[in-house]
Amino acid sequence: AGFPNPCEDHLSDSISLDELLIKRPSSTFLFRVSGNSMTGVGIHDGDVLVVSRALNAGHGDIVVAAVNGEVFVKRLHRQRHQIILLSENPDYAPRYILEGDELLIWGVVRNSIRWYSTSDKA
Repeated sequence: AGFPNPCEDHLSDSISLDELLIKRPSSTFLFRVSGNSMTGVGIHDGDVLVVSRALNAGHGDIVVAAVNGEVFVKRLHRQRHQIILLSENPDYAPRYILEGDELLIWGVVRNSIRWYSTSDKA
């Protein structure tokens, strides 16, 4: 006994996380976040990012970047001829890319995955 559940209409529809999150599998990788410099956009310590190497990183994109071998997740900011990696947390200063720095953009962040229960965190 009970009342009809509106969710029952959608039980037959399946959702594939691969289809939903990964458009180009050969150029997509997952990256686990360490730190809290991007909390302002909802990216938290321990989250897993879905990152595309197929996309060209543009002004305003959130990217996984390496500067002189140190890896960051930051917002890419282009200001005339200057490249700046911006945090989304006011406690962190901008990272200016200086002449002589080696900057490698590993990919553009498309999605993030977060666990709400710590008991079964992957």
